[in-house]
Amino acid sequence: MTRIVLLSSVACVMSLGLAAHAEELPTRKAGLWESTVTGSTLPAPQVIKQCIDDKTDSLAQSAAMGGGNCKQTRLEKTSAGYEIDAACQMGQMSSTAKSVISGDFSSRITAKISSSVVMAQGQPPVTSTTTVEARYVGPCAAGQKPGDIIMPDGKVVRTPGTTK
Repeated sequence: MTRIVLLSSVACVMSLGLAAHAEELPTRKAGLWESTVTGSTLPAPQVIKQCIDDKTDSLAQSAAMGGGNCKQTRLEKTSAGYEIDAACQMGQMSSTAKSVISGDFSSRITAKISSSVVMAQGQPPVTSTTTVEARYVGPCAAGQKPGDIIMPDGKVVRTPGTTK
């Protein structure tokens, strides 16, 4: 369950630029981003790094939204940043999330996410609150390719649609 919540939190951060309405979020600055994820269902803070460029940021946003299984129901620019409501359905699992996002998108981003996940029909929802503090670290490190996501255990995950 912790891994599902962590991946959901990562997906929310990665989907920051996705917009189905007239309002759009800024895209992240190309390079290496480090995200510290804390949340009510995580045993300890998790640190994830991602090497991005414009293309892989766009691909990551699309993949993070569940490949068509998720829809953004509201995106609103506020005086403090942005608010997003989203809903996903993947097989028997469904989720809803509200994200409040702030930052300049070139050096830092903060996302506060409240979510509810139902693993199967008839089961009670698992609610969680997650905060993601993302910061631009600099250019991607030698050997890193745009699309590389470095998980807390050091494992590198490729963004779908990218090549080495």
